[in-house]
Amino acid sequence: MIEQAEGGLRVTAPMVIANARALYEAGRRALNSAQRSASVLLDLAGVAEVDSSALATLFAWQRKAAERAVKLRVVNPPASLISLAALYGVSELLPLA
Repeated sequence: MIEQAEGGLRVTAPMVIANARALYEAGRRALNSAQRSASVLLDLAGVAEVDSSALATLFAWQRKAAERAVKLRVVNPPASLISLAALYGVSELLPLA
C-alpha cells in the first residue's frame, strides 16, 4: 500500500473508499517514524484510481505531518486527483511539490 522510497513514501494502492482507512493508518505510521522537521515526498505515480476519499486521506496525512513538524509534499499526482481537487475547490490546499 505504502512503501518506503528514496526521499519519501510511495503509494501503490488505489486511493478509494475501500482502502481509505488502511491507507490512512499506513501513512500515519510512516509519518510518525519520520524525523521532526523532515521533508517527506509522497509519490502518487503508482496510484491508478482515486475517489473523493483520496483527498480526505491526503488532508489527514497533511494534518498528521504538521503535528510532527514534518513537511509533506505530493509528487506525481494522478490527473483524476487534480480534477477532483478542482471540482471541490481545494486545489490550493494540496501540498504539491
